[in-house]
Amino acid sequence: MTTIFEKIIAGDIPSNKVYEDDETFAFLDADPVNPGHTLVIPKEPYKNIYEIPNDSFAAVMNTVRKLAPVIKEAVGADGINIGQNNDSAAGQEVFHFHVHIMPRFEGDGYTHWQGAENYHKGKSGEKIAKNISGSL
Repeated sequence: MTTIFEKIIAGDIPSNKVYEDDETFAFLDADPVNPGHTLVIPKEPYKNIYEIPNDSFAAVMNTVRKLAPVIKEAVGADGINIGQNNDSAAGQEVFHFHVHIMPRFEGDGYTHWQGAENYHKGKSGEKIAKNISGSL
């Protein structure tokens, strides 16, 4: 299946390209949180974080690291959020690995999620940590 991102890389769908190298492609999000909201993708169509090889993941994150301060400066942002969603339940809409660079401005109205449980108030954190570490 060809995703919209593959079509953007191929030039079949127009985009506002910000950066490109041999392994990655970065372009402005069509429905931005704030001006300068950029997506960084690998040129190879890995579906999500579970499938992307370490070297491709590193290439994407190197591009994110390169672009984040440049975007912050270019749009005069007060901060930057980095986001990455996997699976529909987590908000992934395009099933081609991508990282969001989202400029933030004081009072922009964008809110962060709230924790559902404080692990320090019970034993559930200990059990969950053991389940995770025991699966490594």
